[in-house]
Amino acid sequence: MLTETDPRVTAYINMYSVLGTLPLLAELVPEAKSILAGVKHPTTIAFRVAGGPRESLTFTRNDVRLGSAPGASAVSLAFTSVTHFNRVIAGTAQPIPWGLPAQLRFLTAVFSPLTDLLGRYLQPTDEFLADPERRETSIILTMHVAASALAQVANEDRSGKFSAHNTPDGDVALEVTGALAYHLRMRDHHATFVATPSPSPRGVLTFSSLEVAGGILSGDLSAVVCISDGRLSMRGYIAMVDNVNRILDRVGHYLGSK
Repeated sequence: MLTETDPRVTAYINMYSVLGTLPLLAELVPEAKSILAGVKHPTTIAFRVAGGPRESLTFTRNDVRLGSAPGASAVSLAFTSVTHFNRVIAGTAQPIPWGLPAQLRFLTAVFSPLTDLLGRYLQPTDEFLADPERRETSIILTMHVAASALAQVANEDRSGKFSAHNTPDGDVALEVTGALAYHLRMRDHHATFVATPSPSPRGVLTFSSLEVAGGILSGDLSAVVCISDGRLSMRGYIAMVDNVNRILDRVGHYLGSK
């Protein structure tokens, strides 16, 4: 069984799954809304990772969006390698910023507080989780990260790409009973994470609760054990469900090593 992880894949997970969860944080968490209230003008941060992802996030008073926006102020964060980027996300290194002084101040006034807040939800203490509302939000955000990471692993990881190559076109629904539903869209062996229910999935993975979903997707719970005791069920086209389950196993290796 392949257990090694690739820092380049980790960088894609950090960009699109970890930082890619900032829009949901801004939607769900009042403290994030308070931080965004200080945005005087829409601002786009461009992330430039040598040998890795190149993406932008745009911040307004009301929300955070993936991508750039016309007329927004711009600031860039450069990273010399995927390892440098991963260390910055882990909090053990600093990026190389580029922009006017006012735009650079945006990083300390808005971006850093938002990422610190996200970190508290994704790596919560027991005291933090004692509040039921924060606990539920933490699980929802963690599941968003993990479900999104399915697409990154399918597209960038050597083992994940092998499984994606053997997965036919169609949608695989990721459902939590009575709570939420996402899906993974496969087209020409390329995966896209979609944070809405699929209208016509060819395969379905159903988790019995948010806690079970978060545990399996983050690698803290065994999918095999949860299938045997009914906490995870699978149905639909076997070729899709089986290969997505293999990718899911690889996601656990990446998130478990973070």
